[in-house]
Amino acid sequence: MNDAKRQEGRPLGFDTRQIHAGVAPDPVTGSILTPIYQTTTYVQESVDQYLAKGYSYSRSGNPTVRALEVKLADLEGGADCTCYGTGMAALQAVYLAFLNAGDHAIVSDVVYGGTYRLSTKVFSRFGVQFSFVDTSQPDAVRRALRPNTRLVLTETPANPTLKLTDIAAVSAIAREAGILHAVDNTFLTPYYQRPLELGADLVVHSTTKYFDGHNATVGGAVVARTAELDRALRFIQNATGMIMAPHGAWLTLQGCKTLSVRLERQSANALAIARFLEAHPQVATVCYPGLESFPQRELAMRQASGFGAMLWFEVRGGVAAGKALMDRIRVWSLAENLGSVESLITHPVTMTHADVEEAERRRVGISDGLVRLSVGMEDATDLIGALDAALAGLGA
Repeated sequence: MNDAKRQEGRPLGFDTRQIHAGVAPDPVTGSILTPIYQTTTYVQESVDQYLAKGYSYSRSGNPTVRALEVKLADLEGGADCTCYGTGMAALQAVYLAFLNAGDHAIVSDVVYGGTYRLSTKVFSRFGVQFSFVDTSQPDAVRRALRPNTRLVLTETPANPTLKLTDIAAVSAIAREAGILHAVDNTFLTPYYQRPLELGADLVVHSTTKYFDGHNATVGGAVVARTAELDRALRFIQNATGMIMAPHGAWLTLQGCKTLSVRLERQSANALAIARFLEAHPQVATVCYPGLESFPQRELAMRQASGFGAMLWFEVRGGVAAGKALMDRIRVWSLAENLGSVESLITHPVTMTHADVEEAERRRVGISDGLVRLSVGMEDATDLIGALDAALAGLGA
């Protein structure tokens, strides 16, 4: 079922497509799973029929990786997709494909620390200019435009503050200016948020997170709205060799099959945990889009169909209390990453955003005491019980 979008004239649902899109039984054995094509090269029938079977060398294309690319393009509703060895490689491909020396890019002021590092410590060395702008304010995006602006990159919800960007509003500004709008959709995935339908041109993913869902791989993907944009990315993918390995693609293909089920359970757990934390006397602040107190809740409900499984909070007692909680908590794992079936607790200032300068972190609201939670699929009562015990210990 290489085209799993329609059956007997009617569109197939997301749950069906996440299982069947991009894959078909192996024509040789009938295997229901796409084989892992662990090969360097592909034997050709003749010089005149070079590439008759579609593959020549695995840097330029691999059937296992291709199955994942087709699946992700289908789920996001794009023309096509390119997959990479990491999420940062995927973002690097966007920069290399669409930015040149002297060009300017607008980036959300709150982004993953690796995005900030790649922009300010790598691409800025080659003459690319970056402005980190509060993209939750469309007028701020408009004011930041320059004659040499070529790209707007938004991360929504933002890592780790969960600040939202109105994708449709920013896409309209970008389209009016004749530039591209790329959206990092890692936190919500196409199951909950579909940026291309809201006007974006490119969707970036760390497939390491929810598409994999099991802490088994690292990978990245870019879904393009048009074939022309995809061709530009595919050239960079091949020229630089920033490819995804077939085994990683195979594992991610399996993870995709349960994406919706996992997200539903994880999001339900996250809401229960957010409500518990909001009522706890030891907690100073809680941020989760599903709470009535979330400042952009109307936008969250308007542009996404779910609230996701990420939240953050701060405990009373400041940084020392937050670190003590993370060091003593049970069930939750203190680790970098998110989106897995295991619940993870992270200190962004020390871990994911350590390369962001302190002044910049403070400017955008990433406080030293911020505790980020990636909620997994464990029993919610166990997760809440572990948080309750750790918080109680702070008052001992």
